[in-house]
Amino acid sequence: MATGNVGNVVHGGTLISCPHGGRALSAVAGGAGGADGARIDGAPVATTADPYTVSGCAYVVGGRPQPCTSVRWMPSAAADAVRVDGVPVLLDTTAAMCFSAGPVPQGPPVVASVHQGQQGVSSR
Repeated sequence: MATGNVGNVVHGGTLISCPHGGRALSAVAGGAGGADGARIDGAPVATTADPYTVSGCAYVVGGRPQPCTSVRWMPSAAADAVRVDGVPVLLDTTAAMCFSAGPVPQGPPVVASVHQGQQGVSSR
């Protein structure tokens, strides 16, 4: 029985931004996925082990730039979580927070609808 792990798998083709319009990308080569064995539409599946950085955030507080610089994902610890190489995958519904360099919480990221294309899922 599922315990709330409902959502689409995040992969290199998923558009993620901070709440102020900055673009969030996985710091892992290829845009997402330390899990190079599992792919969706040819892009690596993103996992909770992948660090995400934000660029282009224009957030200003009191006349001072306070841009988002990173995203931290807070995955469910549920036993039924989908995993790749033992690490939970990111879903478009996984809780997360964007942070400034401070690190000050800046709000949750915006995860665009994940389009599952013609290629589908593959693994090594």
